[in-house]
Amino acid sequence: MNTPSVIEDNVLSAWLDGELEPARRAEVEAWLQQHPEAAARVRLWSADRDALRARFASVVDEPVPQPLARSVWARQGYLAGPVWPLAAAVAAFVIGGVAGSFGGWQWRGQYDSANAFARAASPAGWVQRAALAHRVYAAEQRHPVEVNLATTAETQRSEQEAHLQQWLTRRVDLPVKLFDLRAEGFTLVGGRLLPDGPNGVSALLMYEQPGGARVTVTLRRAAESVPAAFRFERQGDVGLFYWVEGRAGYALAGALPRERLLALAQSIYAQQPTIPAESPR
Repeated sequence: MNTPSVIEDNVLSAWLDGELEPARRAEVEAWLQQHPEAAARVRLWSADRDALRARFASVVDEPVPQPLARSVWARQGYLAGPVWPLAAAVAAFVIGGVAGSFGGWQWRGQYDSANAFARAASPAGWVQRAALAHRVYAAEQRHPVEVNLATTAETQRSEQEAHLQQWLTRRVDLPVKLFDLRAEGFTLVGGRLLPDGPNGVSALLMYEQPGGARVTVTLRRAAESVPAAFRFERQGDVGLFYWVEGRAGYALAGALPRERLLALAQSIYAQQPTIPAESPR
């Protein structure tokens, strides 16, 4: 398949929104693999889109101010007739004006402890499982991880890092990279295995900064093809950036502002190993 030398932003936006025909979509995906800077830019579009939705989702359920509704319909020549039955349409107009170019996506809502475990148990609930794992283990002081590098003597740290990397790689059946986040102020605490769905396992890496703030990175084998795009959601006080690249799924979780998590996610993405997607059988 021949890939074009340039793809316009409106086509990339349509790809992100799932609006392209299969042949064109495959062409764009091949182009993005050859242009990592453009792929990173599209991921940021996705993250901004989700952040906008999180910020303005509540507006859809609010009454539309009558002056605004009249203004909208006046421009369309529809001054006559009742205004309030059209509130839903006007609300859609308002949201579209804020995030129109980021359409074609789904809002997952706020963290709900009553049904979080039910969502996490589903095959598609790996992001919820990553959030739950973060909540459980980030709060642990004595046993946050199975292989603890924070309590390892400096002379033995390299050996323990190699052991951790090899162990997780073998169990998850994917190359596991111990990301270096020191430039962002975080050092590696260690890692552990997590159950992942009915028959799988995932790897969890934990990082902390002076003062005790912790983030976790969950790595799993992707079960299905998902567009290579950053997604962001917040479950209570835990924010998550997650994405799929090749056969690997990544979820970064932490009780930090979105901007701090995004900087960490970008650092992880820049360091992650190349894991090609499996060929269809």
